[in-house]
Amino acid sequence: MEGGDSLKKSLTSLHGVINGKIGHGLETRVLQGLHVTHAEKGFMRFDFLVPNAISDVDGNWSVGALASLVDIIGLVTIYSFANRVTSTVDLNVSYYSTATIQEHVEIESKVSANRGKLMHAVVEVRRKGNGEVIAIGKIWMALNKLTPQVSNL
Repeated sequence: MEGGDSLKKSLTSLHGVINGKIGHGLETRVLQGLHVTHAEKGFMRFDFLVPNAISDVDGNWSVGALASLVDIIGLVTIYSFANRVTSTVDLNVSYYSTATIQEHVEIESKVSANRGKLMHAVVEVRRKGNGEVIAIGKIWMALNKLTPQVSNL
């Protein structure tokens, strides 16, 4: 893992949410089974086993739970880059396929733009093994007005 203090803080916060020490029960449920496989400033990769608790009536990964996961991972990735609290201002998730409960997926997230007070991340969710795209999330986040501005990418 590379990236210093902001990376360490973002991963500590993520583990706090996964373990139910930070946030609400919804986030803990959505992130149950998430494992960080690579992390550096502004880029993260995860393995995820879709848990039973976030399935829809057909036994697939609920699109709402997937969108929540994209939002949280985007936030953590941007925090690792900016070391600042951000708020989601735009979230767009495109769904290309479904994933069933107990299926393994890979998630990759990276900061792709820094526009001063606005930052953008892309989160890709792929089927483990064949790499088929399940969903791509694009998220814009605004820096909290109480924190200093960060430098450009």
